[in-house]
Amino acid sequence: MAGRDLTRAAAEALDAADPLAGFRERFAIADEQLIYLDGNSLGRLPLATRDRLAALAAEWGERLVSGWHDWIDAPRRAGDLVADLVGARPGEVVVCDSTTVNLYKLCSAALDARGHGTLATDRDNFPTDRYVLEGLADQRGCALEILESPGVLPDALIVLSHVDYRSGALADMAAVTDAARRVGSTVVWDLCHSAGALPVQLRGAGAELAVGCTYKYLNAGPGAPAFLYVAHELHDDLRSPIWGWFGQRDQFAMERDYEPVAGVERFLAGTPTVLAVAAVEEGARVTAEAGTDRLRAKSIAQTELAIALHDAWLAALGFELGTPREPERRGSHVALRHPDAWPINRALIERAAVIPDFRGPDTIRLGVAPLYTRFVDVWDALDRLRALVERGEHREVDAARGRVT
Repeated sequence: MAGRDLTRAAAEALDAADPLAGFRERFAIADEQLIYLDGNSLGRLPLATRDRLAALAAEWGERLVSGWHDWIDAPRRAGDLVADLVGARPGEVVVCDSTTVNLYKLCSAALDARGHGTLATDRDNFPTDRYVLEGLADQRGCALEILESPGVLPDALIVLSHVDYRSGALADMAAVTDAARRVGSTVVWDLCHSAGALPVQLRGAGAELAVGCTYKYLNAGPGAPAFLYVAHELHDDLRSPIWGWFGQRDQFAMERDYEPVAGVERFLAGTPTVLAVAAVEEGARVTAEAGTDRLRAKSIAQTELAIALHDAWLAALGFELGTPREPERRGSHVALRHPDAWPINRALIERAAVIPDFRGPDTIRLGVAPLYTRFVDVWDALDRLRALVERGEHREVDAARGRVT
């Protein structure tokens, strides 16, 4: 990056040439002075979603229960929209429940079908993934192996994140899936930090099972339902451990015993949250319109800018880059490590109008969401961060940690 123009004018020029610049206007932005770099935790509100939810609320008021004739297929419709963004086929993805619940369903079903006696995940995986495996291991008397690196895989049911939630490191899904298959392992991929931010090719990588959330880069709103993917070839072999009436073959034949419906919808359970699923649809539509290839290109350029500014401004202030430098090895956020990461993070929010987030023990995450993040947002955020630390303002904030970090 030597010789790169790191002026604000250069960042403005990148925004002027950005083919995705117009998408920012399609999101609710209440404060133009606030720099939001936490879209990897919660995306912004699309204006189309606001309008859709208002219209759907009015429909509820007018149609009452008759609306279910249209609403009942919402998990599948939304799933097909998400499928297009993650390289799956129509009928392989449904939107339902939370990532945690969906992960439990897929892991339990795979254990029943394939009889793995060992569960495994890598040490840096997101805690909820590990907790699900710990619970399954306890229930079933299985061993749980914590991998130091996903490079050497055991014969096991393995849960891995496509993008590491802390460092932003991007796994080679195709290579890992192939390596797992060679030793008889089953991999369940967690797409929470990749879906909507970069091209995902589940079918192309040979992936069989995956889960992901929709409230990050898919901008579906706080607590929006998650999604799960089951490759078509496994539909007849896997059975959800949670039997509910939306997974029943003929759900309104209520005198019958349970028989799972054919296809991925057998992993549905209870009644879907119709308004929330509609928000997933709108978030997926605007993402598809922008195109994951274009989003990825902009994300790489923006994270490259953040890394260059780190090297030029922050390294001398005690920061260390926690994200891979190679574009092909990182997702859409940059991790900055510092011994005082927590008070610096608080000072950014309270004193500099920059919203990143903190992940223990020492990491500040700067998430770029290419649909609405500008290059000048990246530049200004790093400039404000530099000035704040140089002045020592982080030493003046209340360093007590709340429940949400």
